[in-house]
Amino acid sequence: MEISEITFLSGVYAPLICAVLAFAFSKITGELAVKSVAFFGFAAALASSVLTAFFYAENGALEVSSAFGLMGVNGVSLAMYLLAGIVGFAAFLWTIASPVKIKGISTYLVCMLFMQGGLMGMFASQNILWMYAFHEFALVPTFIAMCVWGGENRKPAAMEMAIYLTLGALLVLLGIISISFISTKTLTFNLRELTDAFASANVGAKSAGTAFAVLSVGIGALVSLFPLHSWAPKTYNEAPTAFSMLHAGVLKKFGLYLLIQVAVPLLGANAGLSMSVITVLALLNVILIGLCTMAQNDFKMMVSYSSVSHMGLCFLGIASMGVLGAGGAVMIMFGHGLSVAALFIFAEIIKSRFSTCDMPSLGGAYKNMPVCAGLFVAVILANIGLPGFANFWGEISVFAALWSKGAVVCALAVSGIIISAVYGLRAVANIFFGAQSCAVKKAGNCDISWKERAPVLILLLALILIGFAPKLITVPLDETLGGVPAYNLTDK
Repeated sequence: MEISEITFLSGVYAPLICAVLAFAFSKITGELAVKSVAFFGFAAALASSVLTAFFYAENGALEVSSAFGLMGVNGVSLAMYLLAGIVGFAAFLWTIASPVKIKGISTYLVCMLFMQGGLMGMFASQNILWMYAFHEFALVPTFIAMCVWGGENRKPAAMEMAIYLTLGALLVLLGIISISFISTKTLTFNLRELTDAFASANVGAKSAGTAFAVLSVGIGALVSLFPLHSWAPKTYNEAPTAFSMLHAGVLKKFGLYLLIQVAVPLLGANAGLSMSVITVLALLNVILIGLCTMAQNDFKMMVSYSSVSHMGLCFLGIASMGVLGAGGAVMIMFGHGLSVAALFIFAEIIKSRFSTCDMPSLGGAYKNMPVCAGLFVAVILANIGLPGFANFWGEISVFAALWSKGAVVCALAVSGIIISAVYGLRAVANIFFGAQSCAVKKAGNCDISWKERAPVLILLLALILIGFAPKLITVPLDETLGGVPAYNLTDK
């Protein structure tokens, strides 16, 4: 096995091995040993994702056999694998730096490591059943963390999440089995074998369309597509910060990833009606859920709703059925994953400093924490899609793809920028500008510390890097998506 293959696989294996070691150490040693082991696990995932990106730039797609079947990355999975590595490491740094003391931090870190291993494996697997299994494996720590370390309303939120995601996951599993059966009549889940089988087999349009519809409903529940979205804002608001970062930033992208990587390439030719329905529902995510986001006074709840709203643009990009739209969706997924993770960090900072996230109760915090204010504004602008950040390239690509399909749909989608600008800049104004509130005056000088800045800076630098050098992601995306017939039917 070559060094590049070992480096790549370490991104999956290292967090899982470190989770087991950290669990063992938590029984016989102190927190320091557990934190050290956890640091190695998350750092290994980050290093694996970055080095794999360098390898891809030099050599192209990577494939390697493992205990979990064939694993590897193409242009689509590379972006998501990199996202998982960056957000995971930032979430770990924030857990160590958090001003809120976490009871049982050793167990907390074990849950995070298991989740990180699932996230990395989810995007590294070339077997769609293993993709699904890694996704479910990563969900379990989220549920545990919510029930143990979540907010006041954690139990009902956790139960609602479990119901929606369990039913959604069952439909996704049924869709995955259907994909395998209708193409080969045998249960094979290797993505390359399935691609070859669909290319050579005479698959019935009705069977393929039904499989896509079933898969789409399940994915809609996982990704919070309207009207299957109600679980997501409550979950992110009640979950511990690190798990909100990992779930909203990375895990939630699985359904979209499955659509781009599996469903459209294999079933896209028969997805016409389903894509029309997805387009309508995605516009409701962008507009209706965007308006709900504007109505939120609690900052963390605002961030939670905004995460749901942004998923609508991703669905619209995929529904355009072209290389430009699908590539734009991946770029939005990447940029949004970074920016929303940073916003959840700011939510905890605000709550810890002022004992509330109620924005109308705040104001004038700029004088107390100027560095935090500057970083906050930068992340808000990234989340809106300002040029210079990764999110911009994804949004402009999706809008360009939608324009070629119709001016009305494009105009409705673009309204999402106006809505996100309103609630984003409103948050800036309410929290940091205007007259100082009593809560802000009482807090005194409370700027963000260096250890608190570290995870934010990592996320922000990644947003800026891709914002100024988007080809690092778009070139691999074009190479991969350009070779998929389903994405070239309407681009010609």
